[in-house]
Order: sequence, then C-alpha cells, then structure tokens
Amino acid sequence: MPEEMFIGSIDQGTTSTRFIIYDKLARAIGSHQVEFTQFYPEAGWVEHDPMEILESVKVCITKAIDKATAESHNVDSGLKAIGLTNQRETTVVWSKSTGCPLYNAIVWMDVRTSSICRKLEKELSGGRTHFVDTCGLPISTYFSALKLLWLLENVDTVKEAVKKGDALFGTIDAWLIWNLTGGVNNGLHVTDVSNASRTMLMNLKTLDWDKSTLETLGIPTEILPKIVSNSEIIGKIAKGWPIPGIPIAGCLGDQHAAMVGQACRKGEAKSTYGTGAFILLNTGEEMIKSNHGLLSTLAFKLGPKAPANYALEGSIAIAGAAVQWLRDSLGIIRSASEIEDLAKQVDSTGGVYFVPAFNGLFAPWWRDDARGVCIGITRFTNKSHIARAVLESMCFQVQDVLDSMHKDAGEKGEVKNEKGEFVLRVDGGATINNLLMQIQADLLGSPVVRPADIETTALGAAYAAGLAVGVWKEAEIFASGEKIKKATIFRPTLDEELRKKKVESWCKAVSRTFDLADLSL
Repeated sequence: MPEEMFIGSIDQGTTSTRFIIYDKLARAIGSHQVEFTQFYPEAGWVEHDPMEILESVKVCITKAIDKATAESHNVDSGLKAIGLTNQRETTVVWSKSTGCPLYNAIVWMDVRTSSICRKLEKELSGGRTHFVDTCGLPISTYFSALKLLWLLENVDTVKEAVKKGDALFGTIDAWLIWNLTGGVNNGLHVTDVSNASRTMLMNLKTLDWDKSTLETLGIPTEILPKIVSNSEIIGKIAKGWPIPGIPIAGCLGDQHAAMVGQACRKGEAKSTYGTGAFILLNTGEEMIKSNHGLLSTLAFKLGPKAPANYALEGSIAIAGAAVQWLRDSLGIIRSASEIEDLAKQVDSTGGVYFVPAFNGLFAPWWRDDARGVCIGITRFTNKSHIARAVLESMCFQVQDVLDSMHKDAGEKGEVKNEKGEFVLRVDGGATINNLLMQIQADLLGSPVVRPADIETTALGAAYAAGLAVGVWKEAEIFASGEKIKKATIFRPTLDEELRKKKVESWCKAVSRTFDLADLSL
C-alpha cells in the first residue's frame, strides 16, 4: 500500500483562523476553524490581538489533526509540509527579545492613517501616486507602510524598541512564521513576495525592499523581514508547537493563494468573497499599469528561481461584512445564511441601492471620504428589499472592478471561452449563496464559475507547499479543465437594457457617498 502523503494549510483570515489537511488528491481530510475577537477602539479603527491569533493557530492545528486521525488517517507520519496564507496588509510590530507585540495588529480595513495619507499626498511631488511606479500602489490607508508610520509616530513602546534595535515589523504571515520557527529562540523573520507587495515598500521589479521608498518614509531597513518566494522550504516548525520538525514550505497572501487554488493562468481572473471582495486578473510575466483605479501587484512566484506572475487587482473593503452588519448591528437576520431566503421574497430591490462605504471606498474609486448610503427608500420598502440591495451591492462593486479590468487589460490580456465569453471564477464563504452568484452573473452579463471546493485560499497555500516538497507538480495544479468540469456555472438571465440601467443607477448611488466623512455626530 503506498504511503499516505498530506499537506497542511494554515488559513489566517480577517475574522477566523483555519487549519486544513489535504491528501495527495487535494481532498480535505481534516479541518478546524476558530473565530477570534475584532476590536473597534474608535470609529474607523479595527484591531486584532496578535497573541489571540497565535493561540487560534495552535488550537486549529491540534484539533484538525485529531479529526483526521479519528478518520484513520496517519497524519503524524504522512504530513510532508504546511503552507500558510493570511489576511494581507494587517500590521504587527513586536519585540525581538520578549516576543510580545508592542501594540495590537492594525487591520487592513482600518482608516486611522487618513491624516498621514493626506499629509504625504501634499508633501510628495507625485501626490497620491508618488510610489506607484515602484510598488504599484497609491498612498492609501489600506497598505501596511502607512500603518507602520502611525505606530512609529504614536506608540512610545514602538519608538523605543526601534531605537534599541529590538523591534520587528511584519504582516501576519511574518508574525506567524517567526513564532512557528522558534520566536525568541532564533525564529525566522521572513515574509513572502505577495505579502511584501502589499506593504507599499517592495519594488515590484526587483522583488526587494525599495531603498528610496524607505528613505522617503523614514522606515529603518533593519526592522523588515527577509523576502522569499511563495513556494520554497522556509524553515521547520519549532518545539512547543503541535507538529515540530515539519517544514513550512509555502506562504502567500490570501488573495494570491486563491489565484493558485483557482489555477488562474495568464488572462484568467478570480473573485474571492469574504469580509471584503478581491478580484485579481493574472497578467503573466508582464506588469500592467492601471489607468482605471486598479492596483498592479504580484500574483505569485512559485519557487526561488520561478518567474514572477503579476496581476491587476481590485480590492473591495466591504462585501460579506455588510451581511454581518445586517445581522449584528441591525438584527434584520439572525445568521448570515438567512439573507438568501429573505432576499428571495422579492424579485427586485424596489429601486433601493445600498453602497457599503463604511470606511470609505477602495477600487476603483479610492475615496476615503465616502460613507455608506442606502437610497431610493419609499414607504413600500421592506427588509427583503434591503437584504437584496445588500447582495446587489457586493455584485455591483465586483462589476465596477471588472469593468476597469477589461479597460486596462484589453482584448489581448484576457482569455475567453469558446463562446467568446469572459468567465469569472469565484470562491470564498459567501459564494454558497446561489442568489448572490446569479445576481453576479446577471450584473456582469457573463458567466460565473463556482468550484466544487469554494475554500480555494487554503488549497492554494497547500499547493504552494506541496509543490516545494514534491507532492505536486505545477502542471497538476494548473490542470484547470478538470476543475471546471466539477464546477457550478451561473449564466446571465437579465435583459441587457435593464442591466445597463441598473449599473447607471448604482453609479448614481456611489456618487452620493462622496464627501461624507465629516458629517456631524
């Protein structure tokens, strides 16, 4: 009987952590998920406790292995490596000597740095796009460099640790790898190219920290982690963790991992629906500069000597989080899964448009002065119309991004099917909602493909790790034809004239969100 081979995957998201164990056929044979606390100290501020995240990883690994072992899988002898994928941009600074965080992690959607952004835009010759040529990113509250600047300016313990040479900076992947490989006992201070590409500090061409950017922002090089590829043996898990000695062999930011999990080759795009929504189009080895509000970013680099694939990305801050808001803040639904049945009770929104600009708008608008609006409300409006408008808001935002993507990539930059259609691959928890997926296809006017396994982020990290240790070959990972056979395809049914009118109405609603950040309390 052939030896069983397994790859583990840590999937550290914005609201929860998971550990999934995959077999050689990329089937999940054991998993565990833990939700952790979201902290909102002030309006627009979002934080996580890095120590709670560490503990969640430990619990998930232990419980997932227990579950797989209970199903008669010999994980202890068959686990070959683990991959890691994480929420991007979220920023941690910790002490090298004590291993303790010097402040809570500042989450990607946090907007406390808006005043720093405005100041830099005024001071720098290139304004908001000053660093775009090197890192592909505009000056925005979204990216790690601005969060790090805030910590350096406002937190005394961080300032002191930097002066003493005791501070380490990283996104969540770097924090986890450092702890998993030993922490204060020679833990490895490492990040990967995809996470580094979201800091605003990495040069997209050299794939190294950009010296001129660091000098301009006053960020010391010595606090930064070493940058590695997405698929290579980084180090081994230290004693004190559930699986000591197992290599960490893959690391990608969550959206990049989803691209690998969805087997997105050049010209193919995927949209992940989670707390936010993130649409990436693989542009191959060519970096395309966007003229329509998108980001140029790294897609993946599957090995130290492998070529880098680039991507155009549109990031949406609030997608599934709007459903959570309906549940937790308004009490319109008791669980996220209820929204589909509630929205199905009506066949349209009744002219209601909801724009969830809770903390501003990301791509393609980039307006941190925007705030949420719900317009078109009449005495006829009921909670089903609101629920349907929330689902539509997720799909309209994706449509905005894809419209920009089509303009930037052009006909040559996109792969179409035999019917001449551009197909969007989708994944993430919200995609189990069939109504949401049908609305998405209707508003795009093109097919949407949902894979049999919608949790492609964890799978992508597992693929990267398995590739590094020889469990899979790249050709097996990108054999997408087989995956689409098992997928569910949603085709548009909406009249084209009505689709265009709805998109126009949505754009009108978006315009109403601008310049609302200073409304009086």
